[in-house]
Amino acid sequence: MATWPKALDQAEITDPALRRDYSEQRRLVARYARPEYTAVRLLLPAPLVPDIIAATAFMHHSDNLIDQGPVDARIAALTDWERQVHTALESGEADQPVVRTLLDTITRQPQLRRYVEDFLAGAPLEVQTEGFAAESDFQHYVDGYSLPAFMLIACLLGGAPAEQYVAGCRTFIEASQRLDFLNDVAEDLTGGRLGIPEELLARHGLTRTDLINKGGTPDGFRALIRDQAQQVRSGLAASYGLVDLVPARSRPFVRALAAIQGLTLRAAARKGTALLDGSARPSVGAALRILAREYVAARRGGGARPAAGGTSPGVGGKDRAARTES
Repeated sequence: MATWPKALDQAEITDPALRRDYSEQRRLVARYARPEYTAVRLLLPAPLVPDIIAATAFMHHSDNLIDQGPVDARIAALTDWERQVHTALESGEADQPVVRTLLDTITRQPQLRRYVEDFLAGAPLEVQTEGFAAESDFQHYVDGYSLPAFMLIACLLGGAPAEQYVAGCRTFIEASQRLDFLNDVAEDLTGGRLGIPEELLARHGLTRTDLINKGGTPDGFRALIRDQAQQVRSGLAASYGLVDLVPARSRPFVRALAAIQGLTLRAAARKGTALLDGSARPSVGAALRILAREYVAARRGGGARPAAGGTSPGVGGKDRAARTES
């Protein structure tokens, strides 16, 4: 793994002020998304790392602006942020480090600009969504917000052919989003939100009020978990084809991303109805073994499939300070 200064060198980021901006974004990403940051540093080629960091930092900064407070205030903040970003995209100049690094990344990765615009266009949907009446509403959310957010990173990995790659990314992020909403059901309910469609609750004889009440596990919730887990499992298994659509340099990262989602799925399935008390977390040891295995694959060129016995997303029961020179 290249040191951070060498990663900046290999990305040909030589301007001292820009290097400071990228280093600031790196510290922020390492602080709020340590596992993902570790995977990026270990498994992706050094010249790509600053670009991934810049895109991730932009997404996180945008999310923070719309995450808390009254809906009207968050929409106003988003409108102002969208204006600032579009002005920067047109002028090529920005006042904030998070936007300066984004603009610089776009000079190397011009395809990113489209997904920045798609992400901002879909962000009001994230602000306004408190739940879904039907599965079709969930699918609309995935198309409008989850997929554009994921493509901020995925578009940098070099997937092709484009149409097939985006379709594969959509399959993956649908499964990941469904898993997130199931796994975080307790936290979401506390915040007045629910990502499980109301029609699915009704199919299992449940209402949102049943899940909020603390008088014991509601009838039907265990079956609902099995239902959602099976959909997630199928989606992750189908999306594993993404590995074959990215260049060899990106395959260890994509395999690790999918495999760790598989670990989270198994942890959620094992926790079962206790998800109403809090989220499940995958085994740290198992996640480290995945990263170690894929690090070896990356050192060998990245194209090899996981060894026999490795974790795949189809087997099983998508957020939030490192040393400067690391």
